[in-house]
Amino acid sequence: MRDRSDDSILALSGGDPSGIGPEIAIAAWRDRAAANTPAFYILSDPDLLAARARQIGVEVAIEATTPGEAAKVFSRALPVVPLAEGLKDTPGQPDPANAAGIIEAINRSVDDVFAGRAAAVVTCPIAKKPLYDAGFRFPGHTEYLAHLATLKTGNPVTPVMMLAGPELRAVPVTIHIPLSEVPGTLTRVMIEETARITAHDLQRRFGIGKPRLAVSGLNPHAGEGGAMGSEDEAVILPAIETLRREGIDAYGPLPADTMFHARARAGYDAAICMYHDQALIPAKALAFDETVNVTLGLPFIRTSPDHGTAFGIAGRGVARPDSLIAALRLARQLADNEARIR
Repeated sequence: MRDRSDDSILALSGGDPSGIGPEIAIAAWRDRAAANTPAFYILSDPDLLAARARQIGVEVAIEATTPGEAAKVFSRALPVVPLAEGLKDTPGQPDPANAAGIIEAINRSVDDVFAGRAAAVVTCPIAKKPLYDAGFRFPGHTEYLAHLATLKTGNPVTPVMMLAGPELRAVPVTIHIPLSEVPGTLTRVMIEETARITAHDLQRRFGIGKPRLAVSGLNPHAGEGGAMGSEDEAVILPAIETLRREGIDAYGPLPADTMFHARARAGYDAAICMYHDQALIPAKALAFDETVNVTLGLPFIRTSPDHGTAFGIAGRGVARPDSLIAALRLARQLADNEARIR
């Protein structure tokens, strides 16, 4: 593992401490040499992390520090930037009492990026219900990060979800809405904006000079010329035509059932999909442990594991850190790419 002491460090928000966040963070640091884990610090409670390490039988050095000193600590101990709000260690039992600390960790990680103390934000998973029970009013992590970005910059932000794996990058246009609402929600403007943001970030952060975007249809066989639904020709095709006039290499609409085999994937850099499962099922089926959730469209880099809090296995020492390590590595890569462009 090369020395990263001269690089800016990554900020990891600790997520819900009742889930597997603490143990995958511990494992990512423990495996840092073998996995080439880039330097990071976690915003959390040092005592909670130490207790979880004991519970899962892992010996780990933990050191409370500051973002400015964390890179020096990383080689000898897991750097922890303590929170002002306390956290309760109740593996598998989410507690609204932890909401303030969970939100503080997110807020401070974003603050650190804007202040130049961190190169990117990486987030451990959160669960919505305990946050909602404590008064949190955002649909989820992504929307809250977009809200923070708007507060910081004064400009409205449209976040776009990408699942990025070694074999596929997939972007859903509509995300956390019932499937029955997708046809009525989907618009040309949504498709165009999602594709523009995707193409921009593929260029600026992924280093792809002229991104190729494959755009899925909504209906079986991409509508079969209108025989299986009108949205493909009435909504999706006009959006693609607009994008192509703007110089974006987008094509489709393509039948979703033939978009994701190996030969098809070789022809594009990202798949623009019409709804959540159309994008996430192939991404996770191809590489569940290596796929990363990336939020495009933010004025800072944010990545996250592609899985949730996994309350059912929290505290048992069986959680795999692969997706978190992949998220840390991709965040480092995107930050390095962006720095080269500046």
